[in-house]
Amino acid sequence: MDSVKSSALTPSKSKLARTITKVLHIRALTGVAPVHETRKVKPQEKISDDCTASKSTGSLSESFDSMEEEFQNRVQLHALLAKLFASISSVKAAYAQLQFAQSPYDAEGIQDADHYVVSELKVLSELKQCYLKKQFDPSPETTMLLAEIQEQKSLVGTYDIMGKRLESQARLKGSEITFLREKIEEIKKQNRLLEKSLDQSGPIPVTGDLHLSGVNASHFIKVLGHTIKSVRSFVRMMVDEMKSAGWDVDAAATEIEPDTFYWHNDHRFFAFESFVFREMFDSFHQLNFSLPNESLPEKWKQKQFFFARFMELKLRKTKDFLSQNPRSTFAKFCRVKYLRLIHPKMESSLFGNLDQRSLISSGQFPDTTFFGTFAEMARWVWLLHSLAYSIEPEASIFQVRKGSRFSEVYMESIIDEMYLSPDFDPVVAFTVIPGFMIGKTAIQCRVYLSQ
Repeated sequence: MDSVKSSALTPSKSKLARTITKVLHIRALTGVAPVHETRKVKPQEKISDDCTASKSTGSLSESFDSMEEEFQNRVQLHALLAKLFASISSVKAAYAQLQFAQSPYDAEGIQDADHYVVSELKVLSELKQCYLKKQFDPSPETTMLLAEIQEQKSLVGTYDIMGKRLESQARLKGSEITFLREKIEEIKKQNRLLEKSLDQSGPIPVTGDLHLSGVNASHFIKVLGHTIKSVRSFVRMMVDEMKSAGWDVDAAATEIEPDTFYWHNDHRFFAFESFVFREMFDSFHQLNFSLPNESLPEKWKQKQFFFARFMELKLRKTKDFLSQNPRSTFAKFCRVKYLRLIHPKMESSLFGNLDQRSLISSGQFPDTTFFGTFAEMARWVWLLHSLAYSIEPEASIFQVRKGSRFSEVYMESIIDEMYLSPDFDPVVAFTVIPGFMIGKTAIQCRVYLSQ
């Protein structure tokens, strides 16, 4: 009986033992402590680390989401700014169009530009509201590209309007240039007519009852004007003869005034004028005027003497006076000046011989156009000298040295101001026409300005 009971109970005990062992094994794996113990086992620590890592991963995910949102906000704000700058460029282009339509006046163009300005100002107002309400564009990349395109179009429109305005100004300047050229041609024609009438008139247009007491600076200025014209007529003839003889006129001008910068090739003509004026007015400051052997009256009679010399020749034609008075002081003056001004090699080159020089040296005067023009020039220079010592106070001559700074008080530029730039510091290259002082009155010398 007992054995039966014992054998019957053994399987149950084995089964219970296996169950307890299994439970203990599970506890060991899960880290759950028995009721009697509170210590945590190592597997429990591993599970705790895994939970911390899980929490950290969640925090990083939230941080990335926040950064992405901030980046998106910045991109949207940049898109809004791009639209703002594009709209401002459009306003500038519209304003430029409005200005262009005002001159010349274009009513339709002004109205269109005005509507354009108003519409762009409305766009700016809308952009302001979008910024205040945080209403950004959902596609910022596309918006920025469109805004850049709009800004470039506005810039192109602005430059196009500026180009049209410059073209309009160029046309206006062209019209002004054409008008001024026509005016210059008209003035040249008038000058040629005046020169022709002066050449035909011969005597000075001064009344015959002129007295010494009535001679003043205005008479001197009038005679000086005739003198300048006569010198220019002779220089023009001389240069034409040089060209006909095959001279290198530019090289000759360089020999007269070396190291001179000319604004225009035609300005080399002034070098020849300067040379002739310099030779003809040499010794002008002396009473005997290049004739040292000529006797002069006492000082108190000198004004009457020079005034009588002036009156003697002023109403006479040069050719007639020389033929009738070949031994006069004026005839001697013509000989001296011609022989000094016209070099033998130059005369031989121009005319193929020295016949005119030989006649003049022998006391005669050739009947040629070249000498006739020279003698007319010499007459005016002689009359100017006689008048300079007839007036009270006497006239004194002056000229300016090369390299001197330009002074409007004593100098006048012989070239047009169009050749001189605003930032140009005028420097005298050479004196073309001498100046004169009559008391405190200055008759400006005429100079060529260069770099």
